[in-house]
Amino acid sequence: MDFDFTEEQQLLADTTRELLSRGYDIEKLNAVLESDLGWNRKIWQQLAELGVLALGFEPEESGPLEAMVVLTEIGARLAPEPVLEAALIPGGLVAELGNDAQKAILDEVAAGTKLLALAYLEPGMRLPQDELSTKASQQGDAWTLSGTKSAVAAGDSADTLLVTAALPDGSVGLFLVDGAATGRRPYRTVDGHRGAVVDFDAVPAEPLGSGGDASDAVSRALVRYQAGLCAEAVGAMAEALKLTTEYLNARKQFGVPLKTFQTLTHRAADMYVSLELARSMTFYATMSLADGNVDPAIASRAKLQVARSGRHIAQEAIQLHGGIGVTAEYPVGHYAARLTAINNTLGTGDDHARLLSGGIGGYEAVAL
Repeated sequence: MDFDFTEEQQLLADTTRELLSRGYDIEKLNAVLESDLGWNRKIWQQLAELGVLALGFEPEESGPLEAMVVLTEIGARLAPEPVLEAALIPGGLVAELGNDAQKAILDEVAAGTKLLALAYLEPGMRLPQDELSTKASQQGDAWTLSGTKSAVAAGDSADTLLVTAALPDGSVGLFLVDGAATGRRPYRTVDGHRGAVVDFDAVPAEPLGSGGDASDAVSRALVRYQAGLCAEAVGAMAEALKLTTEYLNARKQFGVPLKTFQTLTHRAADMYVSLELARSMTFYATMSLADGNVDPAIASRAKLQVARSGRHIAQEAIQLHGGIGVTAEYPVGHYAARLTAINNTLGTGDDHARLLSGGIGGYEAVAL
């Protein structure tokens, strides 16, 4: 199996890295995170010009591998722009299910002038999907939604929401809703990113595409979402490890560099093992998607390993740095916060271990 990037994919990664490296150092990142928006519209526009916000909309042009290389660079630079949440995942659903008129909004998404968000989770919801409390009602040709969605990433700034709701027949529908017509309660996450609790009170809604049951499409989108989060986490882990090894090389105790203490180098080596385990599982999940195999079990395996690796690397990076590792003026604590947030998005490692353990009976062999 070929794990090398194509020339175009490598160029995309290099260009994204250069763009984000110019846009962010720790001082600029802290300033942006403290702003009302929480990310930089200028960088968002530059990402649009690079074609990043349209990845996957045209499968013959780009797909999961291109998204992976970009999201890895976003994770490495801690860029807070909601590329996955406000463009790639909801835009992919519109590209898959939308009618011609609805797909026209993808041009605005790709240009960076319209933000989307997927409103899926509800208060108390756990994986796998519980019964939806948000309900869709129909009167003639008109639909309205009522209910509450929690943890809507980028929901505070989205122009249009893609909302899951229970249809009258009990199936899961997917609707387009004007963000301005909803009640939004913005919040800031542990890593400084933004989201919102969104309330719907008989809000007008437009079925995505031909309407009807969209549960399979939503499930596929969540698999892509999890794979994207894994790619971003790998970028964050790699950079946290890099900062840690540089610190061990430069910092001195008792007149000698920390790297001369064998126990510390062993711990750094263990971090590297965790990184490569997470990287290989992310490649597995992404290449499966590229081959057309959209399997929730594969996504859960990747998410479980990324959760374990991310926790290990984040904790060790802070421990090996000492007190400086938890200061806002140094990046390591920000990487730990981002890895923590990713672990708690779309199911923690424990959630995915529970899901996978429930399917043990279907396997001939199981390894811990």
